[in-house]
Amino acid sequence: MSMSTRPTDGTSTDGLLDRQDERLAADTGAAGQLRAAWRRIRSGDIGSLPVIIGLILIAVVFQILNPLFLSSTNIVNLMLDSAAVGTIAVGVVLVLLLAQIDLSIGSVSGLSAAVLAVLYVQLGLPLWIALLAPMLIGAVIGLIYAGLFLRFGVPSFVSTLGGLLAVLGLQLLLLGNNGSINLPFDSFIVEFAQTMFLPAPLAYVLAAAIAGWYLLAAVHTRRTRRRGSLSAASMTGILVRTGTILVVLEAVVWYLNTSRGVAAMFVFFLAVIAVVAYALKRTRWGRAMYAIGGNVEAARRAGIHVNWVYVSAFAISSLLAAVGGLLAAGRLAAATLSSGTGDVNLTAIAAAVIGGTSLFGGRGHAQSALLGILVIEAIASGLNLLNLDSSIRFMVTGGVLVLAVVVDSLSRRSRAAHGTA
Repeated sequence: MSMSTRPTDGTSTDGLLDRQDERLAADTGAAGQLRAAWRRIRSGDIGSLPVIIGLILIAVVFQILNPLFLSSTNIVNLMLDSAAVGTIAVGVVLVLLLAQIDLSIGSVSGLSAAVLAVLYVQLGLPLWIALLAPMLIGAVIGLIYAGLFLRFGVPSFVSTLGGLLAVLGLQLLLLGNNGSINLPFDSFIVEFAQTMFLPAPLAYVLAAAIAGWYLLAAVHTRRTRRRGSLSAASMTGILVRTGTILVVLEAVVWYLNTSRGVAAMFVFFLAVIAVVAYALKRTRWGRAMYAIGGNVEAARRAGIHVNWVYVSAFAISSLLAAVGGLLAAGRLAAATLSSGTGDVNLTAIAAAVIGGTSLFGGRGHAQSALLGILVIEAIASGLNLLNLDSSIRFMVTGGVLVLAVVVDSLSRRSRAAHGTA
């Protein structure tokens, strides 16, 4: 008895290796895709759905309480506030994918700001040197953590906790008794973080380019799966999704341009996410990251160079923490004793987890940092507009973090029960 079916776009499923099961063979067309999506959700594969729903609820609630929440001016400020810590959170995603942790990211970002200020303001070195040196220092710190973990078996929790204190001491030593070094307002780093926005035509072109990039990636994936005799999305579906993305992005750009426009620093943050996302999804290194996070011993027996992946992940994580510190220094136009301290550490880690990165390793995406930091900054912005104390923000953010971990734990248990973990 033949189990072949024909999807709505006219492409036969005959001979497709992943459609041999009669339950999957029926998942064609729009209705079939909805059934498949519902089955994935029931099995615990919920992806970014909870955080997206959370963002929508946050926007609706705060907009009702204060109509200024969704104003273009407030959205621009929210994006500017998200970029620095969001960049740090991208690095956190990498170490969490390996079921590790880095507790020193805040201190590394603070040290980065201090080194920038000392080299550029006090010693008068060129800005490019003052920017490059902190990034190199950050990468070296990550290499030290990786060495302690691989050579001596020191858990990353312990080594990075010790690093937090040591790096904080270096920051205090560099800033000296004054405890603060101001950056010139006419310097590139300050202008980049505060007053640099894309020209309106360029912002529209960038939105179109993002939609075009999605189209090319989707078409490439479709061709690759077809060559492997696997089912793939229809061209109609790809074009519809591309058109939707294009319309949404152009609308967002138009709305932001009614205020100051699209911030250059936020575009840089998106570029960091795009590069890391490509590396995780399209390279052998990225596939190795997920394999090690899922089962390190199985990855080692499969021939993956486990040690090299650990080294690269820790180094990139600390490097991105340093970059985030540079952006934060530009945003503040100063390096102070409070740079990188306070809630920077926990906010970056919380952003990665809230965005959908699993604390158990092996699950997460670079986009998790974007979604998570938007949730945290949206909560902070909404509470500020309501003139509520920062203590409320900490409690709400903590509650959201715990909820995210609970959802991750439940979905992980559901995947195990359905044999998809």
